[in-house]
Amino acid sequence: MCNYAFMAIGVPKDITQCRSFFAEPSQPRQRMYEALRAYFLEDQPSQQVARNFGYSPGAFRVLCHQFRRDPDPQFFVTPSHGPRSQPKKSSARELAVMLRKQNHSVYEIAQALKERQMALSPTAVRELLRAEGFAPLPRRLDEERPTCIAPTVEPVADARAFSLVPGTQFVTRCGGLFLFLPELVRLQVDTLANAARLPGSVMIPSGHALRAALALKLWSIERKSHVMALVADPGLALFCGLNAIPKKSYLCEYSSRLDHARTTALLAAWHRTVAQDNLFAGESFNLDFHSVPYYGEDPQLERHYVSMRSRAQPSVLAFLAQDAAGRAFCYSNADLRKGEEAEEIFHFIAFWKKHHGENPRHLVFDSRLTTYGHLARLEALDITFITLRRRSAKLLAEIKGLPASSWRRVKLDVPARKYKTPQVFEQPVTLAGATFRQLFVLDLGHEEPTILLTNDRHSTPAKLLTRYAQRMLIENALSDAVRFFHMDALSSAVGLKVDFDMALLVIASGLYRLLAQRMRGYADAQARHIFRDLIDTPADVTVSEREVHVRFHRRAHLPIIIASGILDSPVQVPWWQDYTLSMSS
Repeated sequence: MCNYAFMAIGVPKDITQCRSFFAEPSQPRQRMYEALRAYFLEDQPSQQVARNFGYSPGAFRVLCHQFRRDPDPQFFVTPSHGPRSQPKKSSARELAVMLRKQNHSVYEIAQALKERQMALSPTAVRELLRAEGFAPLPRRLDEERPTCIAPTVEPVADARAFSLVPGTQFVTRCGGLFLFLPELVRLQVDTLANAARLPGSVMIPSGHALRAALALKLWSIERKSHVMALVADPGLALFCGLNAIPKKSYLCEYSSRLDHARTTALLAAWHRTVAQDNLFAGESFNLDFHSVPYYGEDPQLERHYVSMRSRAQPSVLAFLAQDAAGRAFCYSNADLRKGEEAEEIFHFIAFWKKHHGENPRHLVFDSRLTTYGHLARLEALDITFITLRRRSAKLLAEIKGLPASSWRRVKLDVPARKYKTPQVFEQPVTLAGATFRQLFVLDLGHEEPTILLTNDRHSTPAKLLTRYAQRMLIENALSDAVRFFHMDALSSAVGLKVDFDMALLVIASGLYRLLAQRMRGYADAQARHIFRDLIDTPADVTVSEREVHVRFHRRAHLPIIIASGILDSPVQVPWWQDYTLSMSS
């Protein structure tokens, strides 16, 4: 007979403890579940739910957004833990400790491990030694340093040392970069650099410096420091017309030598260069701000709202304009301070008129871009706009008080959109002495109503809503710029000077759009997709008499490159001593 008296059972919880398990969850995934349940099932207001479960209002909105779009949300999954052991560190531990006892530095130890096929990064070596109780090495005199083999010294970038020797052969990881060379030759990139009066030297002329900086953008190198991983690739140096790619110290310092006047001149020269390429249709533009976050210590930077973090933090505020038809960025400015945001829209208008002879016809932007007074100025300039209006408590109360008969449904001609039949209420409104159309919109898939302001007095509500929905093009482009062009990595890479990098972003994104126009099926593709399918391709390079031949390795999407015809026309490259580039599969 079993004696159940000795079976261990827990002390029963009282009703308060039971309720606390659900009302005050201790586990993050349970907290997410209970918060979403309270909002979606119990219809509790979002701000109340956020407050009850310890979320900021913005963070909870993001959580709801992600939940709506997650096809298979997982809340009750046992987390899988990684391995308890670290095999690479364990195998290297004995040697690393021995070398440290011999007074070797972290970097010397990492190099020694690499030579013995036990590679660990300096950071991993540092963590291993810290776990073994070793303090960081103090600064040592030269005579105190153990004898070691000096590291390989890479050549210094110097255009005068550049030469193409017939018979030279090598393999480059950056083969796809050469697909941009015909465009760079046609667009006369050296003329572009000279027109903007970009700095240069005898060793690295301005055109070579610009090509080197563009190469980093085109190849999606996250930070200037990461160029060191490709510094030994001869293909990258050949692309620039140099014997070696400039080091990170030069590239970082170069950005700091340019003021806003020169970056604006560079953008102006870019517009003149591509004037005949239909890169910018000039009919309608999407405008937006983007805060480039800074994570360094003690930054001399203002705090701006960073949407990805749902909070204000030290950052560089950048303004970007995108041509809606061509989807290419056409203007940037990262030299902004607080209080200057509202005026930036008119700086863009002045820039466009100066270089295209007329004001932009149509602008689309969100509520934080400018003020009601500036909307009246746009009206006076006969520039059509569509923008959002901030949802004040008074406006929300007005919307809530409207009778059901006031609303009418419209159908949006956007096939991919989930919510195609929103409800609309329209009325005139006078702001800053000017009268605009105001549209209250429900059932767009958002918790709160949308409020549109426009001076377009002819388009139907459905057409206005469809055009504003297309403003997501710039949101997608910004997302692409963050993920592929690494826009959010700029600040820590160049020490707060990001204006030139933004101008490079405009040019690099334009080059991707020009290339995409030639590739069947890629006209609307984002840069990261084009890079993945077409650019990230190794190649064999062979130098012969007056010719550089690039043969691409076989890849799944190589037929698209072949079909584009870009391989059919050899091009003479001025910065290669007029050698001809030929490409083949």
